[in-house]
Amino acid sequence: MSSDTTSATARRPALMLALATVGFAVNFWAWALLSPLGPRFKEVLGLSAAQQALLVAVPVIVGSLGRIPVGALTDRYGGRVMFPLLSAATMVPVLFIGLAGQGSPAALLAGGFFLGIGGTVFAVGVPFVSAWFPPERRGLAVGVFGMGMGGTAISALTTVKLVRAGGSATPFLLTAAALALYAVLAWLVLRDAPGRTAPAQSSTARLAAAVRLPITWQACVLYAVAFGGYVAFSVYLPVYLQSAYGLEQADAADRMAGFVIFAVVMRPVGGWLSDRIGPIPVLVVVFAIVACCAAAQAFTPPLMVLGTAAFLTMAAALGAGSGATFALVATVAPADKVGSVTGLVGAAGGLGGFVPPLVMGFVYGLFGSYGLGLALLAGVSALMLVLTVTAVRATAGRRPAAPPMPSRPAH
Repeated sequence: MSSDTTSATARRPALMLALATVGFAVNFWAWALLSPLGPRFKEVLGLSAAQQALLVAVPVIVGSLGRIPVGALTDRYGGRVMFPLLSAATMVPVLFIGLAGQGSPAALLAGGFFLGIGGTVFAVGVPFVSAWFPPERRGLAVGVFGMGMGGTAISALTTVKLVRAGGSATPFLLTAAALALYAVLAWLVLRDAPGRTAPAQSSTARLAAAVRLPITWQACVLYAVAFGGYVAFSVYLPVYLQSAYGLEQADAADRMAGFVIFAVVMRPVGGWLSDRIGPIPVLVVVFAIVACCAAAQAFTPPLMVLGTAAFLTMAAALGAGSGATFALVATVAPADKVGSVTGLVGAAGGLGGFVPPLVMGFVYGLFGSYGLGLALLAGVSALMLVLTVTAVRATAGRRPAAPPMPSRPAH
């Protein structure tokens, strides 16, 4: 094999990782379009606090539950097919909301329901990326892919400004164009890892087998808190900051973007640390930090400096915890079931993001304060710490030896 061919083969995993990460970011950009506009829709359409929370939560729950079949389909068809397919499908609700879906709560809810398709792309990327890297590098690789969740930051930073500058359809039309460009690029360039074969079992049988794995349920619970906490804050933080601290809409959206950026940057760090010291120690530290910060924020301290520090520290911990959870999945789950396990775990994470905004809206409507909701997060995080040092540690210690990586043919 020539040196040029060897170099090209060595670069291919990095290229596939980069393209998968871009696809994740573009689809998550679309998935998060409604959140920054929640206060605007509340004012224009006369929504209640509960209706506003439901509007921003619907894409989350659909994108979460959709990861279960999408993960199984990825095991069957591979990321080469699924990335462009999902990106093209997400264009439809984006264009609908932008051009015709902002006139009534029912139309917005319908558009938001199908907007959830964009959130399912996570279940495509984890098995796709994992297959391209050896076990000792999967934590970092999956963590880098996870930075695509920064697509929500793109939405937070640009959506309100684009509406003010160009009208209510502008952010949706730009996002649809980005999805179209990525779908074409993915179809032309993406390739599945050498040696990938479609599983012999049906999707239903593989999902049933994945459900029986202890790591599936343990990772589901951990991810529901780690990634679910990130999603919950990324969609509800503008509402929280406006209600609790009286911030302007644009200022609240910018601060939400800062939260997202911290979490995004720390996700590959969590994966990298998991490659070095193992995911269990990383998760222990993560949940200890989240418990402490949520407990402090439950008292609604001054936003500067204590409140800001609490939220940004929580963001960093939740991002690292998300990376560490999938480093755990990538090394413990059987190779032929990574997609199915990822779909189930990803669904749990999204559902973890669906429930807190509804709880926060209910708590605020009942007590005029978000303190109880944040106190609940602190208690749940403490329970996750206990779960990690007991059941999860025992399961990780029983993981089977990793199969050898398939040889890479010359290209």
